[in-house]
Amino acid sequence: MQNEKLIIEESHARERIDKAVAELTGKSRSAIQIMLKSGDITVNGEIAKPNYKVQVGDEIYLEVREPEELEVLAEDIPLDIYFEDKDMLVVNKPEGMVVHPSAGHASGTLVNALLFHCDDLSGINGKIRPGIVHRIDKDTSGLLMVAKNDHAHESLAKQLKDKTSDREYIALVHGDIVHQKGTIEAPIGRAKEDRQKMAVVRDGKEARTHFEVIERLQGYTLINCKLDTGRTHQIRVHLKYIGHPLAGDPKYGPKNTIKGNGQYLHAAKLGFDHPTTNERMTFEAPLPSSFEKALKMLREENL
Repeated sequence: MQNEKLIIEESHARERIDKAVAELTGKSRSAIQIMLKSGDITVNGEIAKPNYKVQVGDEIYLEVREPEELEVLAEDIPLDIYFEDKDMLVVNKPEGMVVHPSAGHASGTLVNALLFHCDDLSGINGKIRPGIVHRIDKDTSGLLMVAKNDHAHESLAKQLKDKTSDREYIALVHGDIVHQKGTIEAPIGRAKEDRQKMAVVRDGKEARTHFEVIERLQGYTLINCKLDTGRTHQIRVHLKYIGHPLAGDPKYGPKNTIKGNGQYLHAAKLGFDHPTTNERMTFEAPLPSSFEKALKMLREENL
């Protein structure tokens, strides 16, 4: 167990303790609330109450428990494999599937399925994320690279870092985007008001998204997005930033939106150099049926 000490300054005075501590530590507000309920946070030597409003000079101590190792089990879950050899796989992940296990999703993930399918995955990202080179959100569908050995993992990760791999997404957004094509270049980091969200912030990490309009529909626009960087929730945050949030997005979109299984975002195209042969490889995956159904409905409204 590790102790963490905080001293409250004027900038956080009179804030609820969960909000103040989340902002000062970078932890999520929900994680801080769990610590408060467990009695792992004290203020001036007393166990903190969840609704306490901090004051200037308060000494706050956090007892940070070591995370328990999750037992990751192999599960017989069907995989839509587009390519596989001794070095890697390309998998088309369905919407609704989490990529790797976490405290709230210990089973039913892509990693659980991969462990059943093959016993040789790269160990670079540890036992919770074996073989995972990059990830997409639970409700985003589409193509992912998976490494079977460390050499392949390092090669694929370097291509992502050097921006030599291609990643293209199809997105359905609210409103009519005026420009036929454009680039959104705005830094992304944790949102100040909600640490569970990302946002465009001044001190964030460099992020760049290119877009091009595919089709204009009644109240919506279908676009293609290309990524130069891979920040958490990048496309979702950037499109919200320009006033065109993703349709169906429960975290960054409006309440009045197309109902579905989450955001209408699909990783449609993936290109990279094979880690051993250096052959350029390109894969494309069609839109899931739920996405096609939503587009059909909107096109019929346009008639």
